[in-house]
Amino acid sequence: MLDFVNRPVFRLLLVGIPALALQTTFLADASVAGVVLQLMLCLVAAAGISGGPERGAMAGFVLGLLFDLVLSSPLGLTALVYGLVGFLAGYVFAFGTAHPWWLDSIVVAVATAAATFVHPVVATWVGVDGWLSTRLLKVAGVLALANALLAPLAVPLMRWALAVKRRDRLAPPRGLPL
Repeated sequence: MLDFVNRPVFRLLLVGIPALALQTTFLADASVAGVVLQLMLCLVAAAGISGGPERGAMAGFVLGLLFDLVLSSPLGLTALVYGLVGFLAGYVFAFGTAHPWWLDSIVVAVATAAATFVHPVVATWVGVDGWLSTRLLKVAGVLALANALLAPLAVPLMRWALAVKRRDRLAPPRGLPL
């Protein structure tokens, strides 16, 4: 039983379900400058930073699929975009071992802004109209700033959720010559 509880997918659900509840209740009503904050997207980018590209993509897919279950967009659209964001955030951090906390915030902000632009493009590509507009620049800026501020809390949380051990986090990346 203890082995099941320590699996990353189970831990992701333990983090993701309350985050989804917070996203769809409190954050849906509380907006900053007319923009609804995206906690789930922050967690996905933090998962990529914490666990690397593979775990980031897995976390992005799981959290995106959870979010897709409550959205009216096509099922799998958010999971696809969030999986890509988790992979790319992890890929940026795959070439080093120790990073300062402020670099985590910058990567989360860039990943958030990129996802904010990619999601409507993919939605338009699959036939959902009305998502591309000039308001997207304001939304990307506000979300990037808000998620950068949340990153110092989200990265350790996702490190726990993905069961990243300290020795794995501080070890040199695989495949790089020493």
